[in-house]
Amino acid sequence: MKYGLTVLASFFGVAALAGLAGWTFYTGSKIGGGWGSLGPVLLFVIGGLVVVGALTGGLMWLAFYSSRQGYDEPYDVNHPPRGKH
Repeated sequence: MKYGLTVLASFFGVAALAGLAGWTFYTGSKIGGGWGSLGPVLLFVIGGLVVVGALTGGLMWLAFYSSRQGYDEPYDVNHPPRGKH
């Protein structure tokens, strides 16, 4: 019974969010041309998702690459890397 109030509050929170999402979709379908004019909007949304996904993947690749190449290691003044005096 310790977590009963937390579970109940979470349930009502998710139910309220689902209700808000349903109301948003219903109201949005009445604005402008309705669902018939959704095609161009979906192209921009999908294009944005692809660009953001590519940017995220590229930045993650750079982070792992620099880590594996040793660029993220701290520089020690007393023991410089080999080949550099």
